Amino acid sequence: MSQEGSHHRAPPPPSLPSLLGVFGHPDDEALLAGGVLAQHAAAGARTAVVTATWASDTHRAGELTEALAILGAGKPQLLGFADHRIPDSAPGRPRLRDAPMEEVVQRIVEHIRSVRPTVVVTHDAYGQLTGHPDHIRTHQATVLAVHAAGLEHRFPDTGPPWRPQALYAATHPHSGVGLLSTLMERVGKTVLSVPDEHITASVDVSPWLDQKERAILAHRSEAAKERPLPGVLARLPAAARESVIRTEYFTRLSAGPTPGALSALTV
Repeated sequence: MSQEGSHHRAPPPPSLPSLLGVFGHPDDEALLAGGVLAQHAAAGARTAVVTATWASDTHRAGELTEALAILGAGKPQLLGFADHRIPDSAPGRPRLRDAPMEEVVQRIVEHIRSVRPTVVVTHDAYGQLTGHPDHIRTHQATVLAVHAAGLEHRFPDTGPPWRPQALYAATHPHSGVGLLSTLMERVGKTVLSVPDEHITASVDVSPWLDQKERAILAHRSEAAKERPLPGVLARLPAAARESVIRTEYFTRLSAGPTPGALSALTV
């Protein structure tokens, strides 16, 4: 920090790469990467989110619009497949897990080539905490899409090839699920975590905690229920809620050197 006279001038925000999140449902973006999305947006980086399920004319899409505005992550980009357990999430459309993988991959490739992100973030191979089938399917399709997006003869009608420089999976280490595991077990859910050494980036998102918290609670229909994670968090005292969501964890999946102890998602 520099000083001129009696006025303090804040340092410029760090330069961070453009970031695209690809997640299964509205609310996953806020829960799993709300802090890093806000962090990258605050640094002037382009940020965007693709959501695999729910149609654009549903209440969940409206809540997603509000959450993304809070995080600075643009407008919703919904693939419009049906949620695994909720057919009305996309009437007349197949469930995500029933749609042909090639179709899902193509749709994600189209968004990657349109957004042209440097970094892509998605679910881990477990399906993020509870092993939801939509999370697992989104992980699988995104891994394939990140590779396919850089190949000129794959889906040539979706635009010029674009190769993101890094792919990260949002995850949780064994050592980072203490209170969260207890909370989820109370509502009949099991938490799936990974060994601590799998973590590439552990990001303290305290400076963006207010945005992340407001984005989570913007998913009001989920926050009003007992079992979904937004509802579990909404019923906690503020201090306990903040302790659960203050740190975001990621594993770098893309090939090449894997840096350690990152405080942001980098290439």
